[in-house]
Amino acid sequence: MRPAATVLLLRDGAQGVEVLMTRRSPNASFAPGAYVFPGGGIDAADAATHHLARRRPGQGDLHLTQAIAAIRESYEELGIVLARRPDGRWPDAATLAALDRSAPFAEQCAAHGLELAADAVFVLAHWITDRDLPRRFDVPFLVARMPEGQEPVADETEQFEPRWVRPADALERHAAGAFFMIFPTIRTLQRLSAFADVDALLQACAQNEQPLWSSCPRGGWLAGKEERYMEHEHPYGELALVSPDGQIVHHLDWQSLQPVPLLRNVQRLTAPNPGAMTGPGTNSYLVGDPATGFIVIDPGPADPQHVERLWRAAGGNIRMIVCTHSHPDHFPGAQPLQALCDPPPPILGLPSADTARAASDFTPQRELADGEELHLAAADGVPVHTLRVIHTPGHAANHLCLVLVQDGLLFSGDHVLNGSTTVIDPPDGDMNAYLESLDKLTAACAAHGIDFIAPAHGYVIGQAAHAIAALKAHRLRREAKILGVMQAHPGGTLDDWVQHAYDDVPPRMWPVAKRSLLAHVQRIESMGAGN
Repeated sequence: MRPAATVLLLRDGAQGVEVLMTRRSPNASFAPGAYVFPGGGIDAADAATHHLARRRPGQGDLHLTQAIAAIRESYEELGIVLARRPDGRWPDAATLAALDRSAPFAEQCAAHGLELAADAVFVLAHWITDRDLPRRFDVPFLVARMPEGQEPVADETEQFEPRWVRPADALERHAAGAFFMIFPTIRTLQRLSAFADVDALLQACAQNEQPLWSSCPRGGWLAGKEERYMEHEHPYGELALVSPDGQIVHHLDWQSLQPVPLLRNVQRLTAPNPGAMTGPGTNSYLVGDPATGFIVIDPGPADPQHVERLWRAAGGNIRMIVCTHSHPDHFPGAQPLQALCDPPPPILGLPSADTARAASDFTPQRELADGEELHLAAADGVPVHTLRVIHTPGHAANHLCLVLVQDGLLFSGDHVLNGSTTVIDPPDGDMNAYLESLDKLTAACAAHGIDFIAPAHGYVIGQAAHAIAALKAHRLRREAKILGVMQAHPGGTLDDWVQHAYDDVPPRMWPVAKRSLLAHVQRIESMGAGN
C-alpha cells in the first residue's frame, strides 16, 4: 500500500457546510473521471520539512507528515496556500502571486516567511483501499478550513473543475448519475452531512488526534450489482468470513431456495418468513460435510418447502437437529425434518420453562447440558466438527448458543442479532440473565478464539467480542435512559415511559419495545434503583 493524504477544504455556506471537490483526469490511473478531494502520495520530502510547519500539541510526527503532504498537494493541484505569516495571518495577494507552482512548495514558503499551517489540519478518517483493487493506498482524510481570500485554480493536469458543493447535493447528483464518486468519497460525504457547520466538524476532530472512523471496505454482490461496505455496516462481517482476502465473490441476497456456503463446512438456508420480528427470515444452519453428515441448527418454522430444502442440502444425511430455543420461528420444523430422515436424527435442546408462552411449548428428545460437546466424526471415528453448548438464558429461559470449536464460530440464536437488539419478554425473558449470558459469551470468545457470530437473523457478525461488548453497552445505556424516564415520571405506566425511553424507535415498534422496557424495569427494581 502506498501512503497518501487527502484533505477536505471546508467553508460555511448559506445552507451549511460546503466542501471543495475537483474532477480527476479521465486518464488517471486511479479513479479516472471521479470527483474527489485534493490529495496525493506522501513524498520523502514531506517528512523532512517538519521544521517548516506549525505543530499543535499532541500532533505526532506521522500526522504532521500527512498534514504537510496534504498542504503541498492542495497547492500543487489547486493553488491553495495553507501557510501563515509570523503574525498568524494568511498570505496577502502579492505573496500568493510570487509563488511558483512548479517549484518546491515548502522551501518557497520559508523564503517568503510563511510557516505551513499543519496545526490547522485535523484528522477526520483513515481509509485503506479495498483489498480487491490492484492499486492500494493507506490514506488519512484530513480537514481544514479554507483560507480567507483565496480561490482554487485547478492545475488542469491532474485535477479539473474545482467547485464548492454541499455534501447532500453531491450525494444527490451522484445518485442521479451526474457526479461520479468512489466509495470512500461517498461515505465521507454522508458523514459530513451530520455537522451543522465547519466549527462543529473541526471541534469533533480536535478532541483527540485519532480518526473519527477507520475503514478498509469490503465488497460483495447484491441484486446483481457490486456493493461495498464499511466495518459498521451489516454485511461486513460476513464478507470478512467468506472472503478474508477481499475478493468479491460472495452474494448477499437472502436465499430461501438454496443454501449459502459460509465456510466449507457451514451453510445457511434462510426460511421464507421475513417480518418485523424475524428480519429477512430465520437462519437455519447446516454444519458438517458429506463424509461426517450434518447437524442442523434451528430448522425454523414448519414450512414444508424449507424443511425439504434443508434435507436435500444435507443429502438426507442429518445426524442431529439442535434447536437454540423454543420460539415458534425456530423449532417447529424439527419434527417434519426428522421424519424425512432415515434413520431419524435426535432433536436436541432444552425444554420450555413454565414461563414460556403457549406457542413456545417445546420438548426435545434429549436435553443438552451446558458445556456439552456434539461431535461429527470421520469414518475413523476422529471428531472433525465439534459444537460446544452454552446455556444462555435471557431472551428465553431455555436459550442455547453453540460454538463451532474448530472454526471459532458462534451460533448465537436470538441472543445476538445483526441489525437489532433482541427482545427480552418477561416472564420467560429476563434482563439480568440476558446480560449475564452476554458475559458468558464474552468469556467463550476468549476461550475458543471466536472471531465471528452466525445469528438466527441477519448476516454473520465480525469482531465477535467487540460486537458483544457493544451490545451490552447499548443495553446499559438504554437502561440508564429508562431509569431517568422513571425518575422524571414517577407515576407513569409502561405506555407512558415507552414513548420517552424509546423515542429513537418508530412508534409502530413501541408495543414490542414495551416488552424489553418491562424487563429493564424489573431489573432496575430488583436492584432498588427505581426509587
